Amino acid sequence: MSSVAHDALFQIYSRALVVPFVIRRSMRTLKFLLFAALVLSGCTHTPDRAFDAVEADNALIAGYGEIRAFRYSPRNEALAKHRDWMVKTQSDYKNILMISGGGGSGAFGVGALAGWTATKTRPSFDVVTGVSTGALIAPYAFLGPAYDETLVHLFTGGVAQELVAVNGPFGVFGSSLLEPGPLKRHVDRSITPKVLNQVAVEHRNGRRLLVLTTNLDTQRGVIWNMGAIAASGNPDALELFRDVIVASASVPGVFPPVMIRATSNGRQFQELHSDGGSTSQILTSPLLVENALFSEETVPKKVNLYVIVNNALIPEFNLTPNRTVSSLGRAYSTFLKSQAQSELTALYNHARRTGANFNVASIDVQIPYSMLNPLDKNYMQAVYSLGYEQATSGRLWKDTPIFPLKLLQPVSQ
Repeated sequence: MSSVAHDALFQIYSRALVVPFVIRRSMRTLKFLLFAALVLSGCTHTPDRAFDAVEADNALIAGYGEIRAFRYSPRNEALAKHRDWMVKTQSDYKNILMISGGGGSGAFGVGALAGWTATKTRPSFDVVTGVSTGALIAPYAFLGPAYDETLVHLFTGGVAQELVAVNGPFGVFGSSLLEPGPLKRHVDRSITPKVLNQVAVEHRNGRRLLVLTTNLDTQRGVIWNMGAIAASGNPDALELFRDVIVASASVPGVFPPVMIRATSNGRQFQELHSDGGSTSQILTSPLLVENALFSEETVPKKVNLYVIVNNALIPEFNLTPNRTVSSLGRAYSTFLKSQAQSELTALYNHARRTGANFNVASIDVQIPYSMLNPLDKNYMQAVYSLGYEQATSGRLWKDTPIFPLKLLQPVSQ
């Protein structure tokens, strides 16, 4: 998620919490309700969940084989020789595209892809990774320019506004503040059997599509090999594919986590998966399963790294109300921006060590938005236009992760 999205979503928290008359009358009541919710959340455990860390760590998805990995895990070395994780390409280059989280700011990435197509210089990507809103974009970016029109409609046609449906005034006691139905229906409509089959074909051709979720019980980032899921032949493959994307895009507390059934030592239980952005804003593939990505050839291919950051890496001035929710939201969005900057710096240093070509695109102007409308159609159209114009004018890509310190004022849409 981007700083724009998190500022706005914390406003949704505030609205959902203060609507009831009794809460508006008493801050003590609000504090009690929040305390009670936290206590209740810590007192629940069912046999349908992992018993301990050992069982959780050994969990697999039955019937699919090696379809997932953990970030920075010794298991990744074993995946290096697995056919589903090795990248095969006939060209002299490996092109890797990484799409970050960003909520409604994902329209920037969609504009960048569409503009890139218009220049007739957009390559076919050997690896595509997606996090959060980037997970919604990634399958279409993976399948190529034929799906640009679909992405443009999803991110600029007002469809995203349907996702904001407050889950009643006491959603804080449930699993989420927003209703889960709209997001799930959105993904179900978007990820069709045709899309699944096309991803499977490209996977068999040696290309890789990876999506990141966060396992809330283990506090680990989980990398899902979406092509391996699609090509598995499992009758539940479409459902699992959709569930992973929904989970990656489900901001904790705003949308409910997604339950995914796993097996460990013969026992079945549910894992709780949520927004991949809680673990990392960018799924930087060369750092997580590097051996798997580059072990096929005796002579390594030249690598082109492309990162689309659906966020502004620049400081953005905005007067923050001196209130609890507003301060928390602003601080959290600042943390996420800093996290993305650190990840880009690490990826850039990796590229310099290995000789890879580094390219990053991000929102470099401050576009005003309404904190009460995080998926505003006008804002999404504005950042889409920015991405498209930068791509067609040749100003999209930077070869270093530059984070200017100068504060920028918002520009009119």
